[in-house]
Amino acid sequence: MNLKSPRDAVISVGRIYCDLVFAGLSGMPQMGREVFARSMQPVLGGGAFIAAAHLTHLDRPAALLASYGTDPLSQTLAPQLEDSGIDLRFLERRADAGPQVTVVMTDAEDRAFLSCRAGRAVPARFAHALEWERAALLHVAEYATLAEQPDLVSRAKAAGLTVALDPSWDETLIGKPGLLKACAGVDIFLPNAEEAIAITGKADLDAALDVLVEHFSVVAIKCGGRGALLGAGETRISAKAPKVHVVDTTGAGDAFNAGLINAYLAGRPLGECLDAGVAAGSLSVQSIGGAPRLVTSVAV
Repeated sequence: MNLKSPRDAVISVGRIYCDLVFAGLSGMPQMGREVFARSMQPVLGGGAFIAAAHLTHLDRPAALLASYGTDPLSQTLAPQLEDSGIDLRFLERRADAGPQVTVVMTDAEDRAFLSCRAGRAVPARFAHALEWERAALLHVAEYATLAEQPDLVSRAKAAGLTVALDPSWDETLIGKPGLLKACAGVDIFLPNAEEAIAITGKADLDAALDVLVEHFSVVAIKCGGRGALLGAGETRISAKAPKVHVVDTTGAGDAFNAGLINAYLAGRPLGECLDAGVAAGSLSVQSIGGAPRLVTSVAV
């Protein structure tokens, strides 16, 4: 007897970065000065990869829809793709997709990024991915991906998928007035506090949440060590983050996304979805690099 596969999987779309994570800084670098880190770790990064890795770690089927470079740095880090357990059936290897590098500078409180993009964010296998019978949700890891391919959301919705989007800070895009209109059709919107304020123009997070819920069915605003806020219609929920030993905050927001999405697809109440997001983000900050099971520290 043929049983149809359940629609329980996530397709995570976006760029894969080769992250050079410098941790344990006494302060952020300034022009003309040098700062020394206590450790450095080269790891794979990017919201699409990190979210997919955390979803896989939570036993949620997750496929990565991305292009990946063939340059020496990309090849060096390629084993991390295989070790992640992520479904790579939609991964496209292209010479023009790398090197795609982010230098991550992190201390116990915050982090800064310097990135160089390469190639296109959405590979040619996008149409094929939408036909995957197990696909339940498309996670767009940064608004830049949607700006590059504006029909991303509409095509996913036409295929019957729920859509989640993390705007992810991009200096050239985050303040543009057309951002919310371009995100029409997104079901779950996942900004951090700074992004929510920049997108809405509101100085207060509660006011920003009120604006965003007019556009999206579910909005979760990530507030770092303070926790997170969630809005859906008239519902407002907050969750505090537990006190943990912070090693590296890189990818914590993407881990949050994975935790919330996993709980949402499991049909759990919104309050539990928010708690699951906070728990995943809090776990992520306790080790180097954004993805689980791939982290080892290199002292310098």
